[in-house]
Amino acid sequence: MLPINIRSFKQKVRHHQKAFKKYLSKLEKNPPKGLHKKIELIDAEVWKETDCLSCANCCKTMTPTFTTKDMKRIADYLNMTVQEFKDTWLYYDKKDKDWMNKKQPCQFLNTKTNMCNIYAVRPADCAGFPHLTKKKVVDYIHVHQQNIAYCPATYKMVEKMMSSIQ
Repeated sequence: MLPINIRSFKQKVRHHQKAFKKYLSKLEKNPPKGLHKKIELIDAEVWKETDCLSCANCCKTMTPTFTTKDMKRIADYLNMTVQEFKDTWLYYDKKDKDWMNKKQPCQFLNTKTNMCNIYAVRPADCAGFPHLTKKKVVDYIHVHQQNIAYCPATYKMVEKMMSSIQ
Protein backbone atom coordinates (compact mmCIF):
# COMPACT_ATOMS: atom_id res chain seq x y z
CA MET A 1 0.00 0.00 0.00
CA LEU A 2 1.59 3.26 -1.13
CA PRO A 3 1.09 6.51 0.75
CA ILE A 4 -1.28 8.97 -0.89
CA ASN A 5 0.27 11.99 -2.54
CA ILE A 6 -2.36 14.72 -2.09
CA ARG A 7 -0.86 16.98 -4.77
CA SER A 8 -0.91 14.19 -7.32
CA PHE A 9 -4.44 13.21 -6.24
CA LYS A 10 -5.76 16.77 -6.68
CA GLN A 11 -4.18 16.93 -10.14
CA LYS A 12 -5.87 13.65 -11.17
CA VAL A 13 -9.19 14.99 -9.88
CA ARG A 14 -8.85 18.15 -11.99
CA HIS A 15 -8.24 16.04 -15.09
CA HIS A 16 -10.94 13.40 -14.54
CA GLN A 17 -13.68 14.84 -12.31
CA LYS A 18 -15.98 15.82 -15.18
CA ALA A 19 -15.76 12.37 -16.80
CA PHE A 20 -16.28 10.65 -13.44
CA LYS A 21 -19.37 12.72 -12.67
CA LYS A 22 -20.76 12.05 -16.16
CA TYR A 23 -20.16 8.31 -15.72
CA LEU A 24 -21.86 8.28 -12.30
CA SER A 25 -24.87 10.20 -13.64
CA LYS A 26 -25.22 7.71 -16.48
CA LEU A 27 -24.94 4.83 -14.01
CA GLU A 28 -27.58 6.40 -11.77
CA LYS A 29 -30.05 6.64 -14.66
CA ASN A 30 -29.43 3.13 -15.96
CA PRO A 31 -27.79 0.88 -13.34
CA PRO A 32 -26.68 -2.53 -14.61
CA LYS A 33 -28.00 -5.68 -12.97
CA GLY A 34 -26.02 -6.76 -9.90
CA LEU A 35 -24.35 -3.37 -9.52
CA HIS A 36 -24.26 -3.38 -5.71
CA LYS A 37 -22.57 -6.81 -5.61
CA LYS A 38 -19.91 -5.56 -8.05
CA ILE A 39 -19.39 -2.46 -5.91
CA GLU A 40 -18.82 -4.61 -2.82
CA LEU A 41 -16.01 -6.44 -4.64
CA ILE A 42 -14.49 -3.16 -5.84
CA ASP A 43 -14.78 -1.76 -2.31
CA ALA A 44 -12.64 -4.62 -0.96
CA GLU A 45 -9.99 -3.92 -3.64
CA VAL A 46 -9.99 -0.20 -2.90
CA TRP A 47 -9.32 -0.68 0.81
CA LYS A 48 -6.37 -2.99 0.09
CA GLU A 49 -4.80 -0.07 -1.81
CA THR A 50 -5.79 2.90 0.36
CA ASP A 51 -3.93 4.23 3.39
CA CYS A 52 -6.17 6.85 4.99
CA LEU A 53 -3.52 7.82 7.53
CA SER A 54 -1.23 8.99 4.73
CA CYS A 55 -3.99 11.32 3.54
CA ALA A 56 -6.63 12.60 6.01
CA ASN A 57 -7.84 14.95 3.28
CA CYS A 58 -11.42 14.48 4.49
CA CYS A 59 -10.47 15.77 7.96
CA LYS A 60 -8.43 18.60 6.46
CA THR A 61 -10.97 19.88 3.94
CA MET A 62 -14.47 18.72 4.94
CA THR A 63 -16.63 18.79 8.03
CA PRO A 64 -18.88 16.05 9.32
CA THR A 65 -22.38 16.77 10.48
CA PHE A 66 -22.82 16.14 14.19
CA THR A 67 -25.98 14.40 15.36
CA THR A 68 -27.40 14.95 18.83
CA LYS A 69 -26.09 11.50 19.75
CA ASP A 70 -22.61 12.38 18.43
CA MET A 71 -22.50 15.63 20.41
CA LYS A 72 -23.54 13.91 23.64
CA ARG A 73 -21.01 11.07 23.21
CA ILE A 74 -18.12 13.39 22.34
CA ALA A 75 -18.97 15.95 25.03
CA ASP A 76 -19.02 13.17 27.64
CA TYR A 77 -15.67 11.91 26.37
CA LEU A 78 -14.23 15.43 26.66
CA ASN A 79 -15.83 16.02 30.08
CA MET A 80 -17.92 18.90 28.74
CA THR A 81 -21.59 19.63 28.57
CA VAL A 82 -23.17 19.39 25.13
CA GLN A 83 -23.68 23.16 25.19
CA GLU A 84 -19.99 23.77 25.99
CA PHE A 85 -19.04 21.40 23.17
CA LYS A 86 -21.28 23.26 20.70
CA ASP A 87 -20.08 26.68 21.85
CA THR A 88 -16.43 25.68 21.61
CA TRP A 89 -16.28 23.67 18.39
CA LEU A 90 -19.46 23.84 16.30
CA TYR A 91 -21.78 26.14 14.41
CA TYR A 92 -25.34 25.56 13.28
CA ASP A 93 -25.92 25.72 9.53
CA LYS A 94 -29.44 27.16 9.29
CA LYS A 95 -29.81 26.30 5.61
CA ASP A 96 -29.02 22.58 5.98
CA LYS A 97 -30.08 22.42 9.66
CA ASP A 98 -26.81 20.70 10.61
CA TRP A 99 -24.24 21.12 13.37
CA MET A 100 -20.78 21.37 11.81
CA ASN A 101 -17.16 22.18 12.70
CA LYS A 102 -16.34 25.88 12.99
CA LYS A 103 -12.95 25.37 11.36
CA GLN A 104 -10.89 23.21 9.08
CA PRO A 105 -8.86 21.13 9.43
CA CYS A 106 -10.94 19.36 12.02
CA GLN A 107 -9.99 20.38 15.53
CA PHE A 108 -9.66 16.71 16.50
CA LEU A 109 -7.16 15.85 13.76
CA ASN A 110 -3.56 15.38 14.89
CA THR A 111 -1.91 16.94 11.83
CA LYS A 112 1.45 15.27 12.56
CA THR A 113 0.07 11.72 12.51
CA ASN A 114 -3.21 12.24 10.60
CA MET A 115 -4.94 10.40 13.44
CA CYS A 116 -8.17 11.43 15.11
CA ASN A 117 -7.85 12.42 18.76
CA ILE A 118 -11.43 11.25 19.43
CA TYR A 119 -11.41 8.23 17.11
CA ALA A 120 -13.24 5.95 19.57
CA VAL A 121 -16.15 8.42 19.80
CA ARG A 122 -15.91 10.20 16.44
CA PRO A 123 -19.11 11.35 14.71
CA ALA A 124 -21.08 8.71 12.82
CA ASP A 125 -20.49 10.73 9.65
CA CYS A 126 -16.72 10.24 10.08
CA ALA A 127 -17.04 6.58 10.99
CA GLY A 128 -18.97 5.88 7.78
CA PHE A 129 -16.92 8.06 5.45
CA PRO A 130 -16.51 7.77 2.46
CA HIS A 131 -19.77 5.81 2.40
CA LEU A 132 -18.71 3.59 -0.51
CA THR A 133 -21.15 0.78 0.32
CA LYS A 134 -23.34 2.53 2.89
CA LYS A 135 -26.42 2.22 0.71
CA LYS A 136 -27.14 0.90 -2.73
CA VAL A 137 -24.73 2.81 -4.95
CA VAL A 138 -27.49 4.38 -7.06
CA ASP A 139 -29.01 5.90 -3.91
CA TYR A 140 -25.67 7.50 -3.04
CA ILE A 141 -24.35 8.64 -6.43
CA HIS A 142 -24.73 12.32 -5.46
CA VAL A 143 -22.42 11.74 -2.46
CA HIS A 144 -19.82 9.90 -4.55
CA GLN A 145 -19.90 12.68 -7.15
CA GLN A 146 -18.97 15.13 -4.38
CA ASN A 147 -16.47 12.89 -2.60
CA ILE A 148 -14.32 12.08 -5.65
CA ALA A 149 -12.78 15.53 -5.21
CA TYR A 150 -11.89 14.94 -1.55
CA CYS A 151 -11.32 11.23 -1.06
CA PRO A 152 -8.74 9.10 -2.90
CA ALA A 153 -10.69 5.95 -1.95
CA THR A 154 -13.85 7.28 -3.64
CA TYR A 155 -11.80 8.38 -6.64
CA LYS A 156 -10.22 4.92 -6.86
CA MET A 157 -13.64 3.26 -6.54
CA VAL A 158 -15.08 5.24 -9.45
CA GLU A 159 -11.93 4.67 -11.51
CA LYS A 160 -12.28 0.89 -10.99
CA MET A 161 -16.01 1.05 -11.71
CA MET A 162 -15.36 2.79 -15.02
CA SER A 163 -12.93 0.09 -16.12
CA SER A 164 -15.13 -2.86 -15.09
CA ILE A 165 -18.79 -1.74 -15.14
CA GLN A 166 -20.19 -0.36 -18.36
